[in-house]
Amino acid sequence: MAPGPPPGPPTGRAAIISGLWPPRITRAQLTVAALLFVLGLGLAIQVRVAGEDATLRGARPEDLVRILSELDERTKRLEEERAELERLRTDLETGSLRAEEARRQNRERELQLGILAGTVAATGPGIEITITDPAGAVGADHLLDAVQELRAAGAEAMQIGGVRIVAETAFTDAADGTVLVDGGPVDRPFRISVIGRPRDLEPALNIPGGMVQSLEKENATVIIERPDEVVVDALRSGESPDYARSSP
Repeated sequence: MAPGPPPGPPTGRAAIISGLWPPRITRAQLTVAALLFVLGLGLAIQVRVAGEDATLRGARPEDLVRILSELDERTKRLEEERAELERLRTDLETGSLRAEEARRQNRERELQLGILAGTVAATGPGIEITITDPAGAVGADHLLDAVQELRAAGAEAMQIGGVRIVAETAFTDAADGTVLVDGGPVDRPFRISVIGRPRDLEPALNIPGGMVQSLEKENATVIIERPDEVVVDALRSGESPDYARSSP
């Protein structure tokens, strides 16, 4: 079967429809549309401003005075609100800093009280004392004298062997010659760890009639060392009072 002649270009209504659909949008058309949109927006804003200006120009003097008064009042209120917000911000920042400082001081105070009470381990400068007593002549009274001399010289934390020394620590002699500290035996040679200023602690023990001289009379040997750091890590259990309560 022979092919028919090729279709010719559309005419009439078909030609109009084919020219409109599908739409063919070019870059130039988009640019023109954008410019028209911006121009229309500018005209709308100009008309609105012109209308407001016309309204103000047509207003009576008393109306203008009222409008200015309202603007002044609004400005004052906004300034007051801004000042109040700034004051609140300053108070919050200051209160936060004060609260943080109070918490820091409380933590430091708790640590200091814990060291004094023997419930917190401590490290720092100090001295290590070793008392060798072959004859077993050194008793509880000698150790108590040594502790008192160290306290008077500024000792802040002490332990003998594995026992923390605090204000209520008791020294007693057992029947077999063993020294008891808070009811527990302390092995010989006695080792005392002391935290404090070494240049104050050591001379206090070596004064005439002091601990070193008294122990040497008992044929004991006293060795005092100054390590770089002294560790006092023997702890006492924190006991709550039965009757005493903190006062407000």
